[in-house]
Amino acid sequence: MEILDNASLGFIVIFIATLFIFGELMVKAKGVFAIIGVTIMAMYFSYHITATASIWIVLLYAIGLVLIIFDGKVTTDGTIAVIGLLLMILALALPAPGIIYKVLVGMALIIAAPTSYLFTKVFPPRNMWSKMTLKEKLSSDLGYNSINDSYKELIGKSGMTKTPFRPTGTVEIEGKFYSATTDNQWLDPEVKVKVISVDGTRIVVVSE
Repeated sequence: MEILDNASLGFIVIFIATLFIFGELMVKAKGVFAIIGVTIMAMYFSYHITATASIWIVLLYAIGLVLIIFDGKVTTDGTIAVIGLLLMILALALPAPGIIYKVLVGMALIIAAPTSYLFTKVFPPRNMWSKMTLKEKLSSDLGYNSINDSYKELIGKSGMTKTPFRPTGTVEIEGKFYSATTDNQWLDPEVKVKVISVDGTRIVVVSE
């Protein structure tokens, strides 16, 4: 395995191993991707690390991987996953023989991890990563609905235009400023208006 003395080949080995390991996390590959990835990664570690250092370096890598899985299944905010990714990079870089080699294996992991997402275009994806997207979508929807509900409460209320409406401008209602429209009616500042409808965040006013 002297070929692993070459930094470029080390990059390729780590890239392929990471691609399959993360691919197993991304899609339902029935463990096949995991076996391929772990086998290739074991070749890298067995060649570069000594017997005394092997346990804690491999453990560092394993902890990083576990943190990524934990983030995907439990916290789903990406913070713990980033820490896990950094631990994995550290575990790969420490036994590498030179600075260039260290940089290349780190880059290989960083590039391969997101690239493994391409497997989801071919194989059935796991739902653990969709939780993060769903959580963000629900948070966004809740925020939008909250704004939408507060705007609907403006219907029937009176206010004062603060800028010219051509036909959009700013209106003050109960001490708060809103962007509104008059639907093709031009108004001057300091004109009393009334909210007649709200569509999402679109406020329609008419002069009283």
